[in-house]
Amino acid sequence: MYFIQGVPFTFDELPIGHLYDRDLIEFANKNLSYEPNDLYKSSFYLIDEEAHPCLFMMDIENPEDMPEEEEYDYNEEDLMG
Repeated sequence: MYFIQGVPFTFDELPIGHLYDRDLIEFANKNLSYEPNDLYKSSFYLIDEEAHPCLFMMDIENPEDMPEEEEYDYNEEDLMG
């Protein structure tokens, strides 16, 4: 899970077999759990504020912690509003 100022905005998929990994389950049980609707709301909040780092150019403190970029076919002019 990735956060900006405590607001979750995206996540990495878990590896195949994660439901049978006892160490991973134990680690996950010690943390907050999020429903898809929670992520949907917080992600759209960041989009409304133009603060979603996956969609808007911005300086961030730890870019190495961002999820890997995927190639998308889009026109940058469409994003300029």
